[in-house]
Amino acid sequence: MNFILNTDSYKYSHYAQYPPETAGISAYIESRRGGEYDTALFFGLQMFLKAYLARPVTAADVEEAEALVTAHGLPFNRPGWETLVDRHGGYLPVTIEALPEGMLVPAGTPMVQVRNTDPDFFWLPTFLETALLRAVWYPSTVATVSWHVRQMIAETLEKTCDTPSDVLPTRLHDFGARGATSLEQAGLGGVAHLVSFLGTDTVAGLVYGRRFYHEPMAGISIPAAEHSTMTSWGEAREAAAYENMIARFGGEGKLVAVVSDSYDLFRAVRNIWGEELKEKVEKMGGTLVVRPDSGDATRVPIDTIEMLGEIFGFSVNTKGYKVLSPCVRVIQGDGVNPRTIRILLGSMVERGWSAENLAFGMGAGLLQKVNRDTLRFAMKANARQDKDGTWHGIAKDPKTDPGKASKRYRQAVVMEGDIPVAVPLKDLGDRRNLLETVWEDGALKRDWTLAQIRERANGRS
Repeated sequence: MNFILNTDSYKYSHYAQYPPETAGISAYIESRRGGEYDTALFFGLQMFLKAYLARPVTAADVEEAEALVTAHGLPFNRPGWETLVDRHGGYLPVTIEALPEGMLVPAGTPMVQVRNTDPDFFWLPTFLETALLRAVWYPSTVATVSWHVRQMIAETLEKTCDTPSDVLPTRLHDFGARGATSLEQAGLGGVAHLVSFLGTDTVAGLVYGRRFYHEPMAGISIPAAEHSTMTSWGEAREAAAYENMIARFGGEGKLVAVVSDSYDLFRAVRNIWGEELKEKVEKMGGTLVVRPDSGDATRVPIDTIEMLGEIFGFSVNTKGYKVLSPCVRVIQGDGVNPRTIRILLGSMVERGWSAENLAFGMGAGLLQKVNRDTLRFAMKANARQDKDGTWHGIAKDPKTDPGKASKRYRQAVVMEGDIPVAVPLKDLGDRRNLLETVWEDGALKRDWTLAQIRERANGRS
């Protein structure tokens, strides 16, 4: 990827639009108030720094970019880019400050701040907006959705389960790889989900955890059937297909998931699992996870749990909620989003079932059905530096939309009680600034591990 081409078209003329006395520009990224959640989980910047900024711009990049940009009808700052290659070895002369990844950040609090370190490159911080904002908003939004679902599930487990901390990490499974737009998106979103949970079928998320966050194995999965492997046996041999799953993958302490709605879910549960294969399920020594995969996602999973309870029995835990026999559980992987999860959790409580009986597989609702406006992410310039070194606060304040007003002056983030809040850097005083340098002039200054990020976000993985 030619980094000069990793931007929006209108950015190419901006180098000529700043006041002539400009020597520096500062800009910041925040999740503005009014989004879907009041608190965001900051995550993902480190992947961008390692994957994109660690590669220097080359003379060949400049040649390619000039040809494309001028043919596109825009001016091209060839002297600026050539100076970057000659003077800085192709590495961007910028300082990027950020909060620690995994921090929970109230809306309206800066997560990232960038400024140039060479006065000839005052135009560079805002040139980065397209790539830098995208690198922050997407993984942070997925991580935020996943974290808020974790809180929802954790609350119900605390109420209904005897061992909530043991069960929680595997309650939300990432099924989103095929719904992502690219392998890169699957990796970015997949590892973002793994900040809060361990369950995933998105292999790219595991790769990104290893490549960018020093995590040898970030998630877990189990053998599971799909409709092709079940329907290939034909409807007449549906029971044989199920029996094969138990024979191949069952065993002491093992879990195996079987999609059971290829023809008639209720018949499969009552007649095949509940009669023909009941003894094999009970004696296999592990756990059959039945996956209903169609119908009303807010009702069918509970009906399935209740059928399994009638067939295989259940116990009542110390909190007074029913727990299926250890040989069976349920996972819902169709139509899952935060809303359906909340409804299902509520239904289980109402019907007296512990939340540990049901796991969730979320696909597009996790990795794809988010956008920059989900949390109202924006990157805005907040200060301009004169050639004498003086910084001046700059901001937008549109009367037609006060919610888009931006912050004036270079920013710091301090703790007030246990809440991070923004203050102008000039007013920091002796308070600790949580925005710390993570990248400077081509060098990574902070290298978080996924284990550190999980601890920060959740207290424990």
